[in-house]
Amino acid sequence: MKRINRIHVLLFPLAVLFAMLMMPAGSVAQVSITVSFAPPALPVYEQPPCPGEGYIWTPGYWAYDSDVDDYYWVPGTWVSAPEPDYYWTPAYWAFENGVFLFHDGYWGPEVGFYGGIDYGYGYPGDGYYGGRWERGHFFYNREVNNVNVTVVKNVYVQNVVRKTVVNRVSYNGDGGVNARPTPAQEAAARARHLPPAQAQVQHIREARQDQQLRASVNQGKPPVAATEKPAAFKGHDVVPAKEAGAPYRPPANRAANRGKGPAGRPESNNNNARPENNARANNNNARPENNARRDNNPRPENNARPEGNNNERPATAVHPKDLPPRERPAPVNTGNAKQDQKYEQRQEKLEAKQQQQRQKLEQKQEQEHQKMQRQGADQARNQQMEQRHQQQTQKLEQKQEQQRAKAQPKQQAPKQGESRQQKEQRPPS
Repeated sequence: MKRINRIHVLLFPLAVLFAMLMMPAGSVAQVSITVSFAPPALPVYEQPPCPGEGYIWTPGYWAYDSDVDDYYWVPGTWVSAPEPDYYWTPAYWAFENGVFLFHDGYWGPEVGFYGGIDYGYGYPGDGYYGGRWERGHFFYNREVNNVNVTVVKNVYVQNVVRKTVVNRVSYNGDGGVNARPTPAQEAAARARHLPPAQAQVQHIREARQDQQLRASVNQGKPPVAATEKPAAFKGHDVVPAKEAGAPYRPPANRAANRGKGPAGRPESNNNNARPENNARANNNNARPENNARRDNNPRPENNARPEGNNNERPATAVHPKDLPPRERPAPVNTGNAKQDQKYEQRQEKLEAKQQQQRQKLEQKQEQEHQKMQRQGADQARNQQMEQRHQQQTQKLEQKQEQQRAKAQPKQQAPKQGESRQQKEQRPPS
């Protein structure tokens, strides 16, 4: 099966091209595919033991198969480094201007930016703490790696500060992880680096062909979450996911991700022609606000929504992280620069306050998740907890929508004898 080809820049619509131009230097060349709906959360799984010296852990991630319009899980695995002193920078998804863009992983002398995603096992979202190279030999940090000292002799122990609340969201950007690359990470992306090794390419190919690894089949809980060696999907060393990172329900109309051609004709099956249709300008799919509002367009929070009529807009987000990205209100131009500036400041203050409210509720719900896990709660109790979380999230969303509506400027009443053109030109009060 053919590997997903990189998208030629000339084929991108304006929205995706703009997103690429706004990316940090060195990251544009790594973009290989775009999707209109969010990837599932990262599943919970254990790391298999390191098979031997020279192997470096590469965390699992969700990839996308445009042939079946579905995400699929690429299991985490131990990979032999292609060269001494080279580290692995994981792949990641980023939400930019209404579409999700995939950035390939790579090998290099420094670990670059991987979206701030907490993949665990030495990849907390910033840098790598799983091991280091010394005189051509790789030494493993036993604090974050599953290493058998009878098999691997080069070990050390370094404490790694763990986050109290683990966010299992799998993409960077609005609604996901808010992180930006440092100058050092941008330099790492521009420096010489190598693509995935041949063993990794085979690993990805095997995962893509395994129907059980598709997100629509496993609901975010893949039966093969990690392997001891690449493409070894059977045997006692295969590790299944313990649980999904969050409830996942694929959009019912995800096939619409393909889009249509200028005359309503379906686009070619060639991967170079298809991905850019995820954000085509026709039908306004390229605008961020329409991804969350327009009928029949997949919304990011649909990962957790039950089957139903997509034309309705029930609040179905279970947790604050499942809520759709916020629409930024259109700038106001009243002709009074000072008044406009005050309005913008109020909007920014409200947005910051609401973001804090979301984070506070997310932390509270995550603490309850951890408490249930410690208590070994059964399915019924977990279901009751999720329903309670859904009600809390809906209540918060309704409250914040009311706050945003109240903050909108009111239009002045039309004066008697005033023309329609004069009315439209008058600034709002």
